[in-house]
Amino acid sequence: MPEGADLAALRRAAAGCRGCELYEPATQVVFGQGPEAARLVLVGEQPGDVEDRQGEPFVGPAGRLLDKALEEADLAREGVYLTNAVKHFKFVPAERGKRRVHKSPTRGEVVACLPWLEAELARVRPALVVCLGATAAKAVLGTSFKVTERRGQVERVGDHDVIATVHPSAVLRAPDRDEAYRGFLADLKAVRAHFDSLSAR
Repeated sequence: MPEGADLAALRRAAAGCRGCELYEPATQVVFGQGPEAARLVLVGEQPGDVEDRQGEPFVGPAGRLLDKALEEADLAREGVYLTNAVKHFKFVPAERGKRRVHKSPTRGEVVACLPWLEAELARVRPALVVCLGATAAKAVLGTSFKVTERRGQVERVGDHDVIATVHPSAVLRAPDRDEAYRGFLADLKAVRAHFDSLSAR
C-alpha cells in the first residue's frame, strides 16, 4: 500500500495486488471511480461480469438500475465516487456455456481487500458513505451489522456518516421488482435528504 498516494497511484498499485487468490481467474482489478473530492461515496460488494471485462465499477445491469435510481433521487452520478469492498470479480463457471456466475466473497477475501477501501475513503474523505448490500455494510460497519434491520438509518464511522441499503442486484433478483425498487429509491431519497442536511451545516 503506497503511503500518501492519490487515487491514481492507488489504482496503479491495486492492479498488482496479490492479497488473495481472486486476482488469478479475474480479468483485471476494478478500482473505484469518481472525483477525488467527492462528498458522497457508494460502496458495493464486488465487480460483476461486465465490470470485470470493462474495468469500471457499476457498468452492468445493476449499474444501470443504480443510475436510474440515482437520477430519480436527484443524486448526480458524476459527483459520486463509486467503488466496491472487493476489487476482483469472484465467480464460478456456469454448468453450460461460457457465462460466469457471481459468487459472494468470503470474509477473508473482504478483509484482504479492506486496506484498499480504507485508503480510498481516507483519500476522498466523504461526508457520507452509502453501503450497497450486506458485504459492503459489514466491511464498513462491522460483521454484526444487518442491512435488513437497519437499512436507511444513519450510522457514524470515523469522520463520516454511513447509510446502508440493499444492493441494486438484489432489486433485480427480487420476486416483486417494482416493490423492491420503490424501497431502494426511498432509501436513496433519504440519502439525498441527509446529504443536503450535511451540506447545509
